[in-house]
Amino acid sequence: MKPATAAKKLGVYLPATPEEFQSSPLSRADLDALRADPPGWLADLRRNGPFPRDVVAQKLGVSRSGLARAGVTDALDADQIGVLLSDPPEWLVHEREVHRDVLAAETRLKS
Repeated sequence: MKPATAAKKLGVYLPATPEEFQSSPLSRADLDALRADPPGWLADLRRNGPFPRDVVAQKLGVSRSGLARAGVTDALDADQIGVLLSDPPEWLVHEREVHRDVLAAETRLKS
């Protein structure tokens, strides 16, 4: 599989991975091995980031669209996310409410 696909499946930001990971395709066995026994760089990326947009959105409790509306286009690391969570700006409070309302509406429609 392509490195971008593997990075997405591992939940890491591709540009932050080592050059050898970015330049060579991986097999499913390689991906399973990385999941089972992650090397130091992978464990560090998962712990400290920078994180891809979908992980940032999940950690902040908003949608990816909410990040885009707020103008957050870059990958964020754990410290930057921590700052946003400790003193949430108005856009984050608003987008969390919107996301919560959307999830509630989806749940209501399913039942």
